[in-house]
Amino acid sequence: MSFRLRGSAKALAALLATTAGLLPAASASAASARVTITFWSAMSGSHGGDLVHLAKEFNSSQSLYQVDVLYKGSYSDTLSSTIAAVRAHKPPDISMIFDAGTATMMYATGVYVPVYQLMSRYHYKFATSQFIGGAGSYYETAKDQLDSLPFNSSTPVLYYNKALLAKAGIKSPPKTWTQLQNDVNPLASSGAKCVLSASGAYIMWTDMEQFAMWNAFPYATGNNGYNSIKPKLLLTSKPMVQHWGFLGSLGKRNLYRWSGTTVSTVSDFTDGSCAFYEQSSANLTEIEAGAKFPFGVTELPFVAGNSKAPQNTVVGGASLWVLSGAPTKTYKGDAAFLNFLMSPSAQDYWATQTGYVPVTNAAFNRLNKEGYYKTHPQDLVAIRELTNKPPLPYTRGIRIGDLPQVRVDEAAAISNILSGKESAAKALATAQAQGDSVIAEFAAEYGG
Repeated sequence: MSFRLRGSAKALAALLATTAGLLPAASASAASARVTITFWSAMSGSHGGDLVHLAKEFNSSQSLYQVDVLYKGSYSDTLSSTIAAVRAHKPPDISMIFDAGTATMMYATGVYVPVYQLMSRYHYKFATSQFIGGAGSYYETAKDQLDSLPFNSSTPVLYYNKALLAKAGIKSPPKTWTQLQNDVNPLASSGAKCVLSASGAYIMWTDMEQFAMWNAFPYATGNNGYNSIKPKLLLTSKPMVQHWGFLGSLGKRNLYRWSGTTVSTVSDFTDGSCAFYEQSSANLTEIEAGAKFPFGVTELPFVAGNSKAPQNTVVGGASLWVLSGAPTKTYKGDAAFLNFLMSPSAQDYWATQTGYVPVTNAAFNRLNKEGYYKTHPQDLVAIRELTNKPPLPYTRGIRIGDLPQVRVDEAAAISNILSGKESAAKALATAQAQGDSVIAEFAAEYGG
């Protein structure tokens, strides 16, 4: 059973009066057997296999608990499945919820157990300060407490085709958007078919949300929603309009590649077409496997002349939520498993196998001490962005209710900009109005 994303906030809101405290106890297979912990995952392919590997390591490390990892589809599918399961009084013990679903979960009081409370109850050391900058901040409350455990975390970086740059006489990748703009004509003149592309499904993440963070611009009022359930989007700010005006100019010249949120853009870089590519750091292994040319990885460009930039990026990906209604012995197992996933050994395995960043300071420090980043310098770029500066109140993350639907409206605006149907100013104004309406509807459902 699935739900449209627009209805996700309403579905969870309806739960509050009917399910809080009424969910059935999770069952063990037998009185003498291990307590089963059901973990719903959005990880497939090799990443899914790596997650199962970690669960097996935990299972073999002790005899009290058995973690069963169940793949539930895409991030959106897993969120919808979790909502449906809670409504049916059959929730998993732990669910992987993507970054855009954070506010929807946080406002669903009674549906989940805050992880900071869970870890404190079972005497595990747990604080936002244990996580690298840009990771813990995304999932913390306004009071600096983590309701969920940061886990599969990445951030956008700039990949660049060294061969295309050399052919155009460009000696180094751009540090600013002005420098990238200056690279356009040399690249086009030297035969580059595409100057720039960005993540297909999450171009809103790279060039709206993260663009705002990296350049120290608020994405929305109320510190991006951290201090207000009903913030207003700031998509029509001068920096945002100028940025999308430039990207729109590339689109008009057929120098920007993007075909909507359902079409992957990875091949537009790995086939050698695009000189620059904004994409998740977690795609590094895929790009390494597909690119038959020398490429580099560097930080995202920032707006030239901005004294606050570069600031910090934040994570995308997902965090782990503990659902309500289980018996004490299950919660104790949840805490033990989450503590295991935080360990340097588990985090370092996850980071080196998948391309996601190690989210704890201890895990990063161990990898760094062992020399991993000397042999894998490209993996360090994402860490540098996430930790470039301590997050400001409005660069901790995005806390917007029903953010998945807001992103849908933004994607429609992006399509109009890149196709030349509308100016950046007009398209962004429409997306802002539509997004504010979505946020207001969410706030009304939650009493805001």
